[in-house]
Amino acid sequence: MAAFDLAVSHVRSGSDDLLLPARVDQLARADNIVFRNTTLTPGNTLRLFVQQIANGNIACAAVRHLAGEDFSDSAWCQARGRLPIELIERVHRTIVDEARRELDAVNNIGDEAYRWHGHRVFSIDGCSDSMPDTPELRDHYGVPSGCRPGLGFPTSHLLMMMDHRSGLLIDCVDSPLATSDLSQTPAMHAHLQAGDTLLADVSFCGFAHLALIIRENLHAVMPTHHRRIVDFAPDRPHAHPRKGKSKKRVGKPRSRVLKTLGHNDQLVEYFKPVEKPAWMSDEQWKSLPESITVREIRRAVKRHGFRPMTVTIVTTLLDPEAYPAEELIDLRLTRWMIETNFRHLKITLGMDVLKCKTLQGVRKERLVFVLVYNLIRIAMLRAARTRGVNVNRLSFADTLAWVRYGDISACPIPIVNPLRPGRLEPRVIKRQKKEFPYMTSPRADLKAQLRAKHKDTA
Repeated sequence: MAAFDLAVSHVRSGSDDLLLPARVDQLARADNIVFRNTTLTPGNTLRLFVQQIANGNIACAAVRHLAGEDFSDSAWCQARGRLPIELIERVHRTIVDEARRELDAVNNIGDEAYRWHGHRVFSIDGCSDSMPDTPELRDHYGVPSGCRPGLGFPTSHLLMMMDHRSGLLIDCVDSPLATSDLSQTPAMHAHLQAGDTLLADVSFCGFAHLALIIRENLHAVMPTHHRRIVDFAPDRPHAHPRKGKSKKRVGKPRSRVLKTLGHNDQLVEYFKPVEKPAWMSDEQWKSLPESITVREIRRAVKRHGFRPMTVTIVTTLLDPEAYPAEELIDLRLTRWMIETNFRHLKITLGMDVLKCKTLQGVRKERLVFVLVYNLIRIAMLRAARTRGVNVNRLSFADTLAWVRYGDISACPIPIVNPLRPGRLEPRVIKRQKKEFPYMTSPRADLKAQLRAKHKDTA
C-alpha cells in the first residue's frame, strides 16, 4: 500500500496532498462527519477505495491484502457505505481545480499547448455503463430497449465533460437511460468561463443550445444537424419558420444569409423554431431571442488512404481573420479524442461494468473511477511536459501499469505512441450483442417459429 501511496503522491503538486488519510479525516471533521477512530476511517477508506479501483476493481474480500490490515469484507463494504459521497466529490473537485490552475499557469508563461487561440476548449458527450440487476437500480436507471420484461441489466446514461487539450474529466452526471444529452447540458455550463469553447456532436447544435451558449458568452464548434439545410449559394432565398406552411418553403434553408466571408464560409441568422424542445422549460424558452447569428463553414477534407470527406460545421466564432475556417475544421475533427478517453475510462480502467448493488454505492464507485482516471491523467500531463510531447501520444495503459507495478521512486516514463497522422482511433469498445433469449429481433423470432413448426410436424 505504501508503494501505491508514493506513486499517487508523484501526480500531485504541493505539500497538501488531499489523498493523505489524515487530510481526508480533517476535511470530514470540518464537514461535521462523525466517525470512530478505527482502521477504516474516512481517510483510510477513500485511499483503499482508490487502490481497489486502480488495481482493476478487485473483489472486496481482497482489499484487506492491499491494506495489510485484518478486517472482513463485510466491514469493508460497511465502511464504503458510510463514506459520504460529498466528501469524495470535494476531494475530486479540489484535485481537478488545482490541476487546471497548474495548466493555466503554464499558459501564462507562454505555452499555448493547452489552449486554442487563447481559448480553453472542452468536449461534451454522452455514454453509458451497466451494473448488477437489482430492483433499486432497475427502477432508477431502467434497462435497454429490446429486453423482455424482467430481463436485461440496468444501464445508466452518463453525460461527461472533458478538458479537450489535457483530457481531464471535469464532470460526470448520471441519469436514467432514457435521458436526452441536452437535458443535462445547461448544468454543465457552470464549469465554464466566458470565452470557453465547447466541442460536441450533432445532437448539441440545435437553436436552443446555441442561444444559451451565446447568452453565456461561450463559444461552440459543432457539426450542423443533418436535417438543417445549409446552402452557400449567393442571394439564396430562405424560409422563416413562423410564417406559416407553404409549398414555396419546402426545400429552402431556414436561415438568412447576413454576410459571405469566403468560399463556403458565411454568417447566417438562425430563427427561433415554433416548437420548444422537450428538455427546456417554458421560462427558459421564452427568455431566448427570436434569432441568433452564427457562422457556417463547409470544407472537403482529404486524408491519405481515405476518400474525401465533406465536413459542415456551425460555430459562434464569427471573425474569419482571428479564426480561419481551416483551423476551425481541424478543431472539429479532433473532437474524436473524447471517444478515445472514454475507452481509457471504460475499458482500460473497467468502468463499463460496475459492481455495487445500491444506487449510492454505484455513484460512489463511478466517482472513484473518475478520480483514478484524473490522477493518471495528471501523471501523463507532467510526463508529457518533461518529455516535450503531446499528452495524447502517451500510453494511458502504460501509465496505469506504472501506478500499479512501476518504479514509484521516479517520475513516470510512459510509452510514447508513434505519431500516425490520419489514423482513425477506434470508438469505445463495446460488448458485442448476441441473440440471447431475452433479446427480441426478427431473426430470433423467425428461428423460434421454425423450431416450433419442426416440433409440430415431428
